[in-house]
Amino acid sequence: MGSVVGIISGEGEFPLILARSLKKQGHKVVAVCFSKTQENLLKTEVDKVYTLSIGQFGKLIKVFKKEKAKELIFLGKIDKSRALKIGIPDLKAFFLWRKLKNREDNSILKAVADELEKEGFVVKGASDYLQEFLVEEKVYTKRKPTKQEWEDIEYGFKIAKKIGELDIGQCVVVKDKMTVAVEAMEGTDKTILRAGELKKDCVVVKVAKPIQDLRLDLPVVGLNTVKTLIKAGAKVLALEAGKCFFLQQEEAISLANKHKISIVGWKYEKA
Repeated sequence: MGSVVGIISGEGEFPLILARSLKKQGHKVVAVCFSKTQENLLKTEVDKVYTLSIGQFGKLIKVFKKEKAKELIFLGKIDKSRALKIGIPDLKAFFLWRKLKNREDNSILKAVADELEKEGFVVKGASDYLQEFLVEEKVYTKRKPTKQEWEDIEYGFKIAKKIGELDIGQCVVVKDKMTVAVEAMEGTDKTILRAGELKKDCVVVKVAKPIQDLRLDLPVVGLNTVKTLIKAGAKVLALEAGKCFFLQQEEAISLANKHKISIVGWKYEKA
């Protein structure tokens, strides 16, 4: 058997996909997650799973050391509003929290990764193991964006990169070169739904933040994202090629085609 790899798992299917890939490559897989729901999903896919509270950073380190994991991978969505209600953190988490210059997503994740590396772990990116899920530069669907939609994609990428520089979010929704909604703590799906209440036929853009450590928190979309687009009445999903994961592609593309939604991978080049 290969080395022991640890997954620090948020919610959703993506950590399960990663676990299956690691197991196929011969690794022993140990996961730490933060809810019973995710624990139940993971326990059929990994060798061992531990459920901790988000504030048990010291215990997380002890778990991975006990299991002799050397490489650690962050993956899956962590609800930041829930994370703010963690109660009393352990000492390791408390001192880390106090040291942060700000408490936006990338700052927190980078600080956690740095601390883990000080403890002797190697923090790896999920893309090291899941290249096949990275977005390609192409139109995935039968329907291609219109000329106006391509202009909105380009405009949306500029806006998304600007908010990303401030570590605010990874997603914006635009229409006719107007910003309809910007992602913050609520997450991508709620951002899209909020935009749908204001404007139909919008363009949804999802990108990696310019300041982002590409090992951590790369954008992820999948079948549920397309279902959200349908509910919101959006017409285009534009993803940053090479820096965004696209899961459940066959089902998501089929559903998008049925509803005449365009999904594209686009490479952003700063002017």
